[in-house]
Amino acid sequence: MTPEFHDPRLLAIRSKVEGGQRLTPEEGLTLYRTPDLLGVGWMANLVRERLHGNTTYFNVNRHINPTDVCVASCKLCAFGKQKKDPKAYTMSLDEIWHRAGEGYRDAVTEFHIVGGLHPELTLDWYCDMLRGLKERYPRVHLKAFTMVEIGYFAQRTKLSTREVLAKLKDAGVDSMPGGGAEVFSERVRRIICDHKLSGQQWLDTAREAHQMGLLSNCTMLYGHLETEEDRVDHLVKLRALQDDTHGFQTFIPLAFHPDNTALDHIPKTTGFNDVREIAVARLMLDNIPHIKAYWVMMTPKIAQIALRFGADDLDGTVVEEKIYRDAGGDTGGNLHRGELLRLIREAGREPLERDTLYHPVERKEQENVFTVLV
Repeated sequence: MTPEFHDPRLLAIRSKVEGGQRLTPEEGLTLYRTPDLLGVGWMANLVRERLHGNTTYFNVNRHINPTDVCVASCKLCAFGKQKKDPKAYTMSLDEIWHRAGEGYRDAVTEFHIVGGLHPELTLDWYCDMLRGLKERYPRVHLKAFTMVEIGYFAQRTKLSTREVLAKLKDAGVDSMPGGGAEVFSERVRRIICDHKLSGQQWLDTAREAHQMGLLSNCTMLYGHLETEEDRVDHLVKLRALQDDTHGFQTFIPLAFHPDNTALDHIPKTTGFNDVREIAVARLMLDNIPHIKAYWVMMTPKIAQIALRFGADDLDGTVVEEKIYRDAGGDTGGNLHRGELLRLIREAGREPLERDTLYHPVERKEQENVFTVLV
């Protein structure tokens, strides 16, 4: 049922959305500020169904976080630890390869690999890790290393980011996740993550990766010290880069989890915040194909609702996610494939298992036998 729009600004936005026209930054601010969340969601769902019909994507993947040792000490982070911290960990290569295999029994199609900025692990060590994974699990796609990690490797090795990317690609990286973008506002970054790349450096690194044939995701961390203007600016900068490179596959809004961080006085986001963020992203990012409702952060229940507010992807089985669990996330470590199917179907959507590049995956009667349909 089409809702009634009483705000003339929303009526103008609706007309542009129905006509497939690009929204302006000022219109993005209107979407954030209007109390008519259902109207915003209706427009986002219109775009979502125009692009993907009733389909909702998911994959069978496993997260691998090789170490939580990190030199950055970002105020937003509950995951990273100093090397001397007795609770810190760093996996050996054998342990990484073994843990990857524990998920492989379910025929995962993707290893998602991110970790802390370790002061001693070398670029060669990470290349050996990748080659070992490729040797043992040749059919699994390696989605590895944020733009922040690439910048750190370049700083330590005195190589250019392009040279670092070339070495990692040669060792087995197939694509890249989108973390570490946080919010591009330098004012905010100076407070929450002053030891990371600048926002512009994140974008420049993503541009180089895309130019080298490495597709990536992109993210925005919201619900901390940023303003609505900062969020719109972030989305517009991602959209502009996508116009140039067409290298972003999926945008993932990430709700800030304040527990166990230096910013634990900040209240958690609400369900209204979370579904609005999905909807605004779908409406503003007209050139990025997919919007992900990351159930690990949003909870499966809110992620289901987000499938009617612009999201077309739920991520995957994940398995042993550490970063948001350390920040007080209470969603558990993984969902089985059957649970994802149920969540999607009960939201009235049609599930489609994909690989990392959004090729359909066809499974036989046994879940651990699959074929990627290219």
